[in-house]
Parts: sequence; C-alpha cells; structure tokens
Amino acid sequence: MAKYKKKLDDDIRCPLEYGLAIFGGKWKSRIICVLSANEKLRYSELRKEMYNITDAVLSATLKDLMEDKIVDRKSYDEIPPRVEYSLTQKGNSIVPILQSICQWSDIFYKEDGENEMVQCQKCDHRR
Repeated sequence: MAKYKKKLDDDIRCPLEYGLAIFGGKWKSRIICVLSANEKLRYSELRKEMYNITDAVLSATLKDLMEDKIVDRKSYDEIPPRVEYSLTQKGNSIVPILQSICQWSDIFYKEDGENEMVQCQKCDHRR
C-alpha cells in the first residue's frame, strides 16, 4: 500500500499562499475551530460537529492536517479501539488567525447579504 502523499504545491510563492494551503478551504478551518472549542474529539464526535462533511472528505482532510502537524491523532490500546484528535501547538497557533477572520467576516458578511451563518455555533471569535 502506497504511503499517503501530501498535496502541498511546490510553487508556493509567498507566506500567505503557504498559510492558505495549510488552513484554508472549506473544511480545514472548520476542523481547527471545532477541535479548538473541544480540545479533543473522537472521529464520530468530530463528524457530528462538522454537519455535512462526508467520511471520505473528513478522513482526507484530517490526514492533510496531521501531515502538516496541525492535528494530532492518538490511539489507545483498548477494546473497542479508541482514537482521539486534538490540535498540536502549531494547530493552536492558527486559532487567533481564524478568530480574526471571523471578526472581520462578522462585520462585512452582514453588510453584503441577509444570510445567517447557522452552522457556526461553536466559534468564540469575540475573545
């Protein structure tokens, strides 16, 4: 079986591109926020918090985040097996950045439309 190969582009030209490759996109930032709010979660708990993500996408995204040392996976030698996911120190360092984006979005998203962000219930961006 081939080892999972990370998809980070070799042609990243600036720190912003690197940051967005690490924690940008629809799912990575949500996973980081959910783990930040909960400290550690089992796969099924994380899946419940993510609402409409598929198992394949959640699994692949967790692999990307583990490869980038953002998320840690700890498995316990128990019956039944137990696996928990948590943020690493590097992962926790992203949380203030995401909170700043949330603060900005809270101001301008409401100006640009009438939509409510109903799925964003756990994020405490007003710290």
